[in-house]
Amino acid sequence: TTGMANQEEAEIQISELDLLSSMFPYEEEFAVTDQLALAELKHYVENESAEVPSSKVQFILNIKTEVPNASMVEFSMACALPFKYPTVPPEITVRSSSLSRSQQILLNSDLKTYLMQNLSGEPCMLSAREWVKDHATAYIDKDLSSSSMTASDATQAGATTFTRLWIYSHHIYNKQKRKNIIDWAKELSLSGFCMPGKPGVVCVEGLQSSCEEFWSRVRRLTWKRILIRHREDVSLEGGGHAEIQKQRKFPTLEEKCFDAHGARGNHMDLGQLYHFLEEKGCADVFQMYFGVEGH
Repeated sequence: TTGMANQEEAEIQISELDLLSSMFPYEEEFAVTDQLALAELKHYVENESAEVPSSKVQFILNIKTEVPNASMVEFSMACALPFKYPTVPPEITVRSSSLSRSQQILLNSDLKTYLMQNLSGEPCMLSAREWVKDHATAYIDKDLSSSSMTASDATQAGATTFTRLWIYSHHIYNKQKRKNIIDWAKELSLSGFCMPGKPGVVCVEGLQSSCEEFWSRVRRLTWKRILIRHREDVSLEGGGHAEIQKQRKFPTLEEKCFDAHGARGNHMDLGQLYHFLEEKGCADVFQMYFGVEGH
C-alpha cells in the first residue's frame, strides 16, 4: 500500500535527519527550520494510524568554504524534503551573498542535474552538501555574460570549450518542437542528431556557449520530462574553426528515425540507435541512456 511506502520513506527521512544532526551538531551548520513538521513526521513513523504530515520538513545546511585567494565564503542550502523523498529528489536552493543572480541560478540547476543523474531514488543530502562544498566556489567567478560571447571573442580568450550534450526526453512527437530543434541547432552552428518518438534523444555538439544557449531554449518548451543525461566538455587550445570541426562526431544536425514500430509508429528501434551510436564512436552513451549494455 502507499501507506507502507510512505512510512518507509518517512523512516529514511528521519534517519537521514538524525545523521545530519549528529554530524553537524551546531545550529549554524544545520538547523531544522520547521520543528512542527519534524515532530509530525516522527509521530507518523511511530504511529501507524497517524495522519500523513501536513507539511514538508525544512532545514538549512550552511557551508563555509575557502576560495582560492583564501577568503572564506558562506553558502546556505535551504532544503525541503517532499513526502516521497528519497523516491523523488529533495528541493534545494543554494544561496550566497557572493553569487550574482545568474550564477546562483546556474549553480542550482547544475546541482539538480547532478542529483538526478547520480543519486536518483536514494538519500542524497550529504552528497548534495559535498557537491556544494566542492563546486560552489567555482560559480563565483563564472562570467555568465560569456554565453552571449561570439566565437571570435572566445578565440581571443585563448581556450575554447567544445561541448557535446546528450539530452533525454520522455517523448518527442510535436512537429513544432522537432522543427525548433533543427532550426536552433543550425542557427547556433551545432551538429548532432534528434531521434523523435518515445523516448526522445537529442545530441548537440559545438561551442560550449552555443550548446548552453540551445539547452536553455529547449528546456523552456513544455516537456513531460527532459534532462541532460550526459555532457562532454573538451578544452581546445586556440579553439579555431578547424579544431572545432575536428572534435565533431556528426556532420550536421539531422532527425534520425530508426524503423518505427508500435501502435503510433513512435517507438524507435533501440538496436538500430545503438549501431548508429557505435558507428559514431559513442556506444558508451547508450548505456547512460538506457542502463544496459547495447547489442
